[in-house]
Amino acid sequence: MAGVAASGRQRSRIAPYLMILPAMVYLAVFFVIPFVSLARMSLSTASGSIFLPTLTFSWDFANYAEAFSRYQDQILRSFGYAITATLLCVLLAYPLAYVIAFKAGRFKNLILGLVLLPFFVTFLIRTIAWKTILADDGWVVSALGTVGLLPGEGRLLSTSWAVIGGLTYNWIIFMILPLYVSLDKIDPRLLEASRDLYSSNVRSFTKVVLPLSMPGLLAGSLLVFIPASGDFINADYLGSTQTTMIGNVIQQQFLVVKDYPAAAALSMVLMAIILAGVLLYTRALGTEELV
Repeated sequence: MAGVAASGRQRSRIAPYLMILPAMVYLAVFFVIPFVSLARMSLSTASGSIFLPTLTFSWDFANYAEAFSRYQDQILRSFGYAITATLLCVLLAYPLAYVIAFKAGRFKNLILGLVLLPFFVTFLIRTIAWKTILADDGWVVSALGTVGLLPGEGRLLSTSWAVIGGLTYNWIIFMILPLYVSLDKIDPRLLEASRDLYSSNVRSFTKVVLPLSMPGLLAGSLLVFIPASGDFINADYLGSTQTTMIGNVIQQQFLVVKDYPAAAALSMVLMAIILAGVLLYTRALGTEELV
């Protein structure tokens, strides 16, 4: 009996490790190994033909210095666009998520379905559709021109605003859903209690709703900011050579120029800056335990 009990205890200790083993193998194969390979590539030197380059690992940190010096503008522009798009997503998504969670009633599922419906269309098709909508001879440019709200260039397409608008539209769903989940979990009795204590609607929102929805706001901000920082589709189709983002540079270096060390160094720089920004952001919000 003692041997059976000891065997059972041993199996119970091993079971958790067996349960996480498939996930650990998956992460090792599809994250750790590619990450190590990318880091090694970023410190290598390329030689040979452009069509068949040979990489030699040489601890070449000059690739990182070149990434900062040559593409500083694209790096800053990418994060500027991503931050602006994230803020716009917050301003647009929070009221919508609030209405769905607290005011929609029996139409809640219908509104959620309508919100999700456009995102069943491919990312690329949606971006090309925006290219058509923002065309110089389109109704949007005509309407904005009539009321005098066009940018200084006199057009929308191939401007920074077009790229930011595309980023906002394509990633806003990742802001709406986390916010909705956080808001929907709030007990309505808490709002009733705040009103019973003579709290105004504004004070109830700032003291009850906003703090309790902070996990959704944090998650949504990260889910928008991180992919928007490395996006290249919107800048490629809606922007111009003056709105190139770091994702465009990495794509060109990998697929066109075939300068793999420079592309890998830029990718590592992008990941490092995003990681530092995420850590600072979560610390500023006081919600480090959520990530």
